[in-house]
Amino acid sequence: MTPEELAGCRDRLEDFAAEVFAPLVRSDQRAKGGLYLRGLLLDGRRKSMQPMARRLGVDHQRLQQFVTSSTWPANAVQQRLARRAMAVVRPEVWVVDDTGFPKDGDLSPAVAAQYCPPLGKTANCQVAVSVHAATDRASCPLAWRLFLPESWDGPDAARQRRHCRIPTDVHHRPKWQLAFDMLDELAGLGLRPAVVAADAGYGNNASFRRGLEERQLAYVLQVKGELTAYPADIEPVTPPYSGLGPRPLARYRTRPVSLREHVRAADPGQAVTVGWRRGSRGRMQARFVFLRVRPAGRRPRPADDGTIALRWLIAQWPKGADEPVRYWLSNLPADLPPRVLVRLAKTRWRIEHDYRELKTALGLDHFEGRSWDGWHRHTTLVTAAHLFLTEQRTDPKAPAGA
Repeated sequence: MTPEELAGCRDRLEDFAAEVFAPLVRSDQRAKGGLYLRGLLLDGRRKSMQPMARRLGVDHQRLQQFVTSSTWPANAVQQRLARRAMAVVRPEVWVVDDTGFPKDGDLSPAVAAQYCPPLGKTANCQVAVSVHAATDRASCPLAWRLFLPESWDGPDAARQRRHCRIPTDVHHRPKWQLAFDMLDELAGLGLRPAVVAADAGYGNNASFRRGLEERQLAYVLQVKGELTAYPADIEPVTPPYSGLGPRPLARYRTRPVSLREHVRAADPGQAVTVGWRRGSRGRMQARFVFLRVRPAGRRPRPADDGTIALRWLIAQWPKGADEPVRYWLSNLPADLPPRVLVRLAKTRWRIEHDYRELKTALGLDHFEGRSWDGWHRHTTLVTAAHLFLTEQRTDPKAPAGA
């Protein structure tokens, strides 16, 4: 925003800041929260402490102390933001995703040589897992976790951990478990998704799919074609009992085949063209195959009679291509129309929009501090700025320019 645009929504911003920073018990902390928020919203190439302070006309130490060494509870503010975001976005889907922050040095918390999603390769970076509320028209992060690589966990990392003030109870956890930490925390606030979506980094993980089902959450997850499944019409077989030992369990006795093979074996007449949203160049549509399958692998939970539950297999298969280009598995109801399944599966595009705005416009990846809590506070404040902009865009009474 320009200074003039920010001045035009000053009253709205002050009301917003008063509500989201209410958990901060000290008035000076609440004031600094509003100041930092204005710094993030003002136009400027860098949103680190010193450039923001210059634009605001204040000493950068005020901002640095507030984020780095103050004691305000970022988690309490993030929870308030999550409740407000749910009311603003009214999401059809919650999206689980992760993003990276390339770093030159090794002093930032949790930085390591690891796969960096924005670069598409291994690089020196931080990685954060996030959960977003999303529809085709709006989206906003609900929660964040900074991923702690294994190299930061253990006696050899003690010096690094002290330097970055990483709490002693924070340890390495896989990204999919961090996602569950956030989903469970949000559930404790009374917030639950209608549907969870995620890319193949999560969808391919049998433990992640199983965990969603144990939490009774609906999902539509991108997966790879190499995953295996049984056909819908297969029946489990119980071997005859020999009279010795426990009775044998009913199980499928044929080999499961890959999702790719299931789709390629389908009747070509099953493919249908489905549109899911209107883009800048008109209606977005593609050719899809929809099948019912019984996912195999390591962690399906058979019923007492040995059956594995049916799931949707959705495959995007362009005409003329040798095989599908994308696959999804979903436990959504069997009678859901194909256009709804595709729209939900494709909602992930909004999160790339979020990451781009959070980084490019609001400085998510501009934080130069060295503390664990500082990173989470900065991320919480950037999320607040993003939510304020989302409210401005979705409220017809808001002034233009947001």
